[in-house]
Amino acid sequence: MIINFVMKLVAGMALMLLVSVVAILFDGADRVIHARMQRRWGPPLFQPFYDILKLLGKENIVPRRAVKWAFNGAPWFAVATMLLIFLYIPIGSLPPILGTEGDMILVIYLLSLSGVAMAVGGFASGNPIANVGAQREMILMMSYELPLAVVATTMAWVAYKHGVPGQPFSLETFIGVPMWGIVGKMGLLGLLCLLVALTLVVPGETGKGFMDIPEAKTEILEGLIIEYSGTNLALLKITFALRALALSAIIVSLFLPWSVGRLVNLSGPTLFVVDFLCFWVKVFVVQVLGVTFIRTAFGRLKIWQASRFYWINVAGLSLAGMVLVSIDVML
Repeated sequence: MIINFVMKLVAGMALMLLVSVVAILFDGADRVIHARMQRRWGPPLFQPFYDILKLLGKENIVPRRAVKWAFNGAPWFAVATMLLIFLYIPIGSLPPILGTEGDMILVIYLLSLSGVAMAVGGFASGNPIANVGAQREMILMMSYELPLAVVATTMAWVAYKHGVPGQPFSLETFIGVPMWGIVGKMGLLGLLCLLVALTLVVPGETGKGFMDIPEAKTEILEGLIIEYSGTNLALLKITFALRALALSAIIVSLFLPWSVGRLVNLSGPTLFVVDFLCFWVKVFVVQVLGVTFIRTAFGRLKIWQASRFYWINVAGLSLAGMVLVSIDVML
């Protein structure tokens, strides 16, 4: 039992380090692709690494009116909750390190907890601009929680109704049996609606593109992170990169779980390596479509427009997907 605990601890620490590096690397690729789409040269691929390393060497400045323990603790809490998410996500053919019966519920909870932590940091800074940014973060988070919950519960219900082996709310269940192959034509349309709805949640979760509202540089000067500097700011930058990576990884686990290694009849260590690499390629493609393309193609919305977009358009799309899948299962 002790050996098993130590192995999980080592594997978890290695995975946290890996996903941090991958998230920052994908963030650099996002900036490069974004610049190319705008016909600019853009920053170097590794610019986010340089920025974070520079921030780690800077002093943490705490505002005089800040609630120090909340202001300093929020970035650590936010990045810790995001790193914990990856312990419950299967990567390729590798099972999750801490897989449980209710992975999806816990993952949604951790995503929300990270957003709440950043909002608390903004409120605790004592800056009125950060206060506005924190309020926007909370409004945005409450807006996209409904479609996120609808997608998760619908996928679990479909897995349960079709008798898919494993726990309905476990992400590992969807890796073993892709939902696309067990539903009918109406179910395929419903799954497509759910996939699009969850992809549209990514900009809101990351706060980029047309959902760049809590940090809006041209309006409220970085918003809820305006007072942060040094290590605290570096941790928040990592958190933003991890949020995009985590939600993209969840989309891949739920909707794009196909094993390339098994498709070409691989086995043993080769299967795990190929599927591991293909998993991150799929995550990168989802992140480019869900973050880079959208933030390049569309301008920033106002907070009330963003809230209406998620409550009416995206939530409506997810509910339509739920209805279509439900009808398919009953038929």
